[in-house]
Amino acid sequence: MNFEVIDTFFRQYLLGTTGIKSRDQKRREENQKRGSQPFDSGRDPIKASASLEQLFGEFNWTSQLAQATLFTEWNKVVGEDSAEASYPEDLKNEVLSVRCRSTAWATQLRLLAPQILEKINRQHPDVLVSEIRFIGPTAPSWKKGSRSVPGRGPRDTYG
Repeated sequence: MNFEVIDTFFRQYLLGTTGIKSRDQKRREENQKRGSQPFDSGRDPIKASASLEQLFGEFNWTSQLAQATLFTEWNKVVGEDSAEASYPEDLKNEVLSVRCRSTAWATQLRLLAPQILEKINRQHPDVLVSEIRFIGPTAPSWKKGSRSVPGRGPRDTYG
């Protein structure tokens, strides 16, 4: 007798009498349930760039990447001198917050805000910016050390 005939008969006998399936038979049935066949449509290789674009779209990373591009290319938007004195800090609700080195720089950039906003919308159309806020440097904190006392503190520091 042929070995394949005996093997097939034995498998059919086990399946019919005990319901026991071999590990290979279970694996084959699982693959058939999923519809996974080696050369079916939809199993063609795809380019890495296409899969990355799909991944960015699924996790909504495209807007974050566009925002990061704006932040890294800030010097192309405002120029080298202004970029040395300012940097974009945050973008929330279409409002771009830009931290400046001094109040003079913040005032100067406030005067140029319409031109900067237009340039941002032209160079980075994926980033939604409707308003720019230029913020000067923060005042120094006098709350230092573990023994600071709550309250107003010294009032005539600057005479």
